[in-house]
Amino acid sequence: MVKKVGLKGITVPEYDCKDRNCPFHGDLRLRGRMFKGIVKSAKMEKGVVIEFDKLYKIAKYERFANKKTKLTAHNPDCIKAKEGDLVTVMETRPISKTKSFVVIKKEAGTHKVIINEDKNKEVKVEKKVKKAEKK
Repeated sequence: MVKKVGLKGITVPEYDCKDRNCPFHGDLRLRGRMFKGIVKSAKMEKGVVIEFDKLYKIAKYERFANKKTKLTAHNPDCIKAKEGDLVTVMETRPISKTKSFVVIKKEAGTHKVIINEDKNKEVKVEKKVKKAEKK
């Protein structure tokens, strides 16, 4: 049984899975918030840790600051996101104590960072996360 999730730009993965908590092949429904982030850890069984930047305002100083946020999300067998992948996650019912999100799309194997030096000029830098760098 394959079903569409009803979101633009999200297609059904090529691979089939028998995961009960898959939004495409199982009976998991999506709702709420959606984020794009980088997979920082894929050591859990069917789970990943995702990190993304969030911009928030400091009212006292009338400035904005970046804050990094980490989420744990369910990683279905049909997607199989690995460390360093850029993924899209969406909120769902609680799957476990900390998992309330599920990976719905794997964007790429490497992520791109855009650095604004001038308003008219954008420089693109590609970074690749390697396991050897952590040692």
